[in-house]
Amino acid sequence: MFADLHLKVGGCASIPPEPAFRRRDRSSPKFPVPRFTYSGGSDFIIATWAVWPWLACPERSSPPELAAADLTPMDHVENCKTTSRYFDVEPTMSTTESEHYIGVDIGTGSARVCIVDRTGDIKAVASKDIRTWQPQNTYYEQSTSDIWSSISTCVKQALKEGNVDPTTVRGIGFCATCSLAVFSDATDEPVSVSGPDFTKAEQNVILWLDHRAVEEAKVINATHDNVLKYVGGQMSVEMEIPKILWLKNHMAPEDFARCKFYDLTDALTHMATGKQTRSYCSTVCKQGYLPKKAESGQTGWRDDFFGAIGLECLKDKQYSPLGGIEGQNGQYLSAGELVGTLSESAAKDMGLPAGIAVGSGVIDAYAGWIGTVGAKHESSDPAKTDISESFSRLALVGGTSTCHLVMSKDPIFVNGVWGPYLDVLVPGMWMAEGGQSATGELLRFIIENHPAYEEAKSLAKQEGEDKSIYEFLNDRLAEMTRKIGAPSISYIGRHFFFYGDFFGNRSPLADVQMAGSIIGLNSDQSVDNLALHYYGAMEFIALQTRHIVEAMNTSGHSISSLYMSGSQCKNSVLMLLIATICGMPVVIPEYAGAAVVHGAAMLGAKAASANASGNTENLWSIMERMSKPATLIQPGTDAVEKALFEVKYEVFLDQAKMQQLYRRKVDEALGSWKG
Repeated sequence: MFADLHLKVGGCASIPPEPAFRRRDRSSPKFPVPRFTYSGGSDFIIATWAVWPWLACPERSSPPELAAADLTPMDHVENCKTTSRYFDVEPTMSTTESEHYIGVDIGTGSARVCIVDRTGDIKAVASKDIRTWQPQNTYYEQSTSDIWSSISTCVKQALKEGNVDPTTVRGIGFCATCSLAVFSDATDEPVSVSGPDFTKAEQNVILWLDHRAVEEAKVINATHDNVLKYVGGQMSVEMEIPKILWLKNHMAPEDFARCKFYDLTDALTHMATGKQTRSYCSTVCKQGYLPKKAESGQTGWRDDFFGAIGLECLKDKQYSPLGGIEGQNGQYLSAGELVGTLSESAAKDMGLPAGIAVGSGVIDAYAGWIGTVGAKHESSDPAKTDISESFSRLALVGGTSTCHLVMSKDPIFVNGVWGPYLDVLVPGMWMAEGGQSATGELLRFIIENHPAYEEAKSLAKQEGEDKSIYEFLNDRLAEMTRKIGAPSISYIGRHFFFYGDFFGNRSPLADVQMAGSIIGLNSDQSVDNLALHYYGAMEFIALQTRHIVEAMNTSGHSISSLYMSGSQCKNSVLMLLIATICGMPVVIPEYAGAAVVHGAAMLGAKAASANASGNTENLWSIMERMSKPATLIQPGTDAVEKALFEVKYEVFLDQAKMQQLYRRKVDEALGSWKG
């Protein structure tokens, strides 16, 4: 993992006191709001104080454009903090007391909590490992009890480390991996997912990467139902309906009948509030739920689909185990809308007062979109002040793998890209989700499996105890470039053609059988050869990013900038490669290493803005207010290097095409034998 990128922010004139505020009655969530009036015919509710004396920053400076080589920790970026003045409903603002919001992110292996103030400044971050069981190969299980314990520990630790008064916390938002959590419908106790005996009640979560339901996924995809159109044409084994079908096929009927099912994010909001509310993000993206306007005919849970796959028992219960039928026995919310308030028991666990607003959660990558695409830089279009500005911004939420998320006003279908998904973040808006199965994991795999890895690791340590293997190899590539007198690092790999789908292809080919291939192998086992392979893997990541962007834009999207977050943002060579090969700027937010949990905190801020009717501040205005200045990396301009990358992209596409062709030819030669 790369260290977070930290940027200094300053240079803004002070903001004078805001107007007086009234406080709501105690029956509503505990937060102050300003007086607002509604202007008929407008899409906004606008503050109508006679004078709102915000001062313009007299010497506003935009973040500098940095070459990738200049991107080092603590680069100084000066900018003004700006505050949106247009809201769908009354927002929460206060100068008489501090206000804080908590974000909770449950990753594959750890819980992470951050606390932010109203401007989005992070006051503290805490993390704690969570336990994973692997009872069989490809089976991965977790525990909501263990996860909740880790969350509670992190909240208390963050409050302490940030010196935050718990009574100033106004809202909390959750995000998590798209894992399946199972509880008893009668008792709300965890139900074991650990077959074949299902006696380990604590293990009630099937982790997202669990592949036990391969056969069930095949059954689902064989229906060719219209539901599948919204998940890229086929339902992944990592989604939750195949896992539920697996439980039905392996549990005793009476045990399955007592189960209710949650995406992990929704399980956490349930544990926090006691509410049965589900999120559009979880149900639409991972459970086959079709919201209004998605299809003609029945929307929501489709009777014909669940009947075709053998889950008609859920229909018989009016889908209550999945959250119910909207408007009858179920409620579904977009990101950050108010689910309820923190219960007495949950508050006690976390060391917080009860009554704090809890927002509808999202899948972790979608929290990364929230925490990323609102970042400001000098090329942001000043003419656009609404969410349409996000339509050209592709969020790349990276780590072990990378998710590619973009919003659109209308549904856009892209082969090999999941979605479009309606209402998951903003009501009436659509999201598309592409992805690379392995990015950070690919780099780790290539480095650690090369014969020269131990030598390189030792050399890196000699250069500095804190120097990472990635920093060492980037320096090595620069040294190799100087030795041959090349204009840039890309010349080192000019005759090295690396195709890195070692873990299958998620987008845009959607081919789980894709594998790696390399042209240019030799017997060299030196550190320089390790650096070459490492460069090849980075170049592949950038080329595949271009492949995904082009597939999206060809289908109707208008992506023109890439908003990066995650551990890879510290890798300046990789960032410049992505910018240059894709031919568009890369934008790195200040909190790039904490974008996901920062986005979750914004969900808490949205929930805390709810008025007496439950209406909340527009998500985009929250993102504008709470997002920080960003670093901009422009594409390289060298004409020869551009020509080199064009050839490399042609070879990349050819390697993918030829691999599929060769596999098909061999399968045809072998006939019916499958192995």
